[in-house]
This record gives sequence, C-alpha cells and structure tokens, in this order.
Amino acid sequence: MDWKMFQALLSGVNKYSTAFGRIWLSVVFVFRVLVYVVAAERVWGDEQKDFDCNTKQPGCTNVCYDEFFPISNIRLWALQLIFVTCPSLLVILHVAYREERERRHRQKHGDQCTKLYENAGKKHGGLWWTYLFSLIFKLAIELLFLYVLHTLWHGFGMPRLVQCTNVAPCPNTVDCYIARPTEKKVFTYFMVGASAVCIVLTICEICYLIFHRLLRALHKGKSSRAHSPPPSSSRASTCRCHHKLLEDGELGSKADNDKLQTLIPA
Repeated sequence: MDWKMFQALLSGVNKYSTAFGRIWLSVVFVFRVLVYVVAAERVWGDEQKDFDCNTKQPGCTNVCYDEFFPISNIRLWALQLIFVTCPSLLVILHVAYREERERRHRQKHGDQCTKLYENAGKKHGGLWWTYLFSLIFKLAIELLFLYVLHTLWHGFGMPRLVQCTNVAPCPNTVDCYIARPTEKKVFTYFMVGASAVCIVLTICEICYLIFHRLLRALHKGKSSRAHSPPPSSSRASTCRCHHKLLEDGELGSKADNDKLQTLIPA
C-alpha cells in the first residue's frame, strides 16, 4: 500500500467534508483500517489450518470449513472498507471537475472576468447532490455488509463447535472445532461496533446536510422578499468585463449620434 497516496486521498476527503464527515473518516481510519491491517491477519490467519474435525475422511474437513465459512471474514471486511471509502472519491472528482472548468473559463476570458464558482469545494448545486448521494451509498453499503455478515454466520457470535450433517464426502454428522473462537468473537464484535458507529455518523451527516440546506433556502426566500431581485445574468456564458465593454461601446455610439444630430440643421 502506498501510504503517501493514501494520506493525500484522506486529506482531500477531509478537506471537503462536514464536521460529521471528519469524525467518520477518523473512525474509519483509526478503528477500522489500522485495526484491520494490524490485527486481522493474526486473528484470522489460522482459521482454516486449525479447523479440526473428528474424522480422517479425505476432503471432509475442507467441505465442512467451506460450509461454515463461505467467505473469509478478512476478505469480507476488506471489500467492505473498499466499497465504503469509494463514494468519497465522487466528491473529490466533482471538485476537480469544477476547478478544471474554472481554469478553462479564466484561460478563455481572462483573469479579470467573473468566476464561475466562488469556491469550487463549497457544497452548492450539483456538488451538494453528489455529496448527499455518496452518503446514501455509504449507508447502504454498511447496512448491506452487516446483513451479509449476520446471515452467513447466523449472527455475530462465533461458536466453539459446528456440525456438518449430510455433507459429502463426510460419512455422517461430523463435529468440527474452530480455533480461538472467543478471540474471533471479540474481534468480530469490535468491527461490527465500529461499523455501527459509522452508520450513526452517516445518518447524522445526512440529517445535518438536509437541515442546513432547508435553512439556507428559507433564509434566501426571506431575503428575496425583503429586497428587490437583482437583474439576472449568466455568469457561465459571459463575463462581466465583456458586459462592461459592450456597455461602453453602446454609450459611445449613443454620444456620437447625439453630436451628429446637433450638427444637422433642423
């Protein structure tokens, strides 16, 4: 893993996030990514090697292990972390698109022209919807993976004994024992708890984002009723400096016409 690139990515996500988003990012990095990197392999590295069954039937141990562990926990958590952090890239890409559009606009019309965006990272317009969509996507991914984890292992606990019944090539009901089940259960509860905290933070951020948007719309409506609306102009297509040149040209032509009318006798 390139930690410099990962740090730059986290810095970009943290820059355009709200207060709840910064807390969410800290929880993901400290309590999920670091714990996964440091402890996951040590806790789950022996899950197949020390999965003992009370039979010597060739292939029965592997079949029983696959019956109870259809997918490894560490690989499932790795997929969860990847899918949860990917939506934040949408916000960074949208801001990069705004900055590139602003650069081309200023390159075409000059530095004295009005900016397309006062702040490219400010969550207005399409960027607000992109940010909201990323939060909803993260929330859906968290809930989906918790559901899958709960369904595959029939709960978040880790039993000491599992039984394989009527599974070929096992001859009969076979008892299999999981290595260090208590440690695995504690680690699973910790990861599920960190995921639950992230879900609560994501819901709080969605509510904060919508509430802040409603307050801004209400304040804008009050100010528009109190003051007369300014003349509308499209900043994306025409610069203020271009407007000024046109106005100066119109004024100059009007003055010339007045001079000509004074010289011509009535």
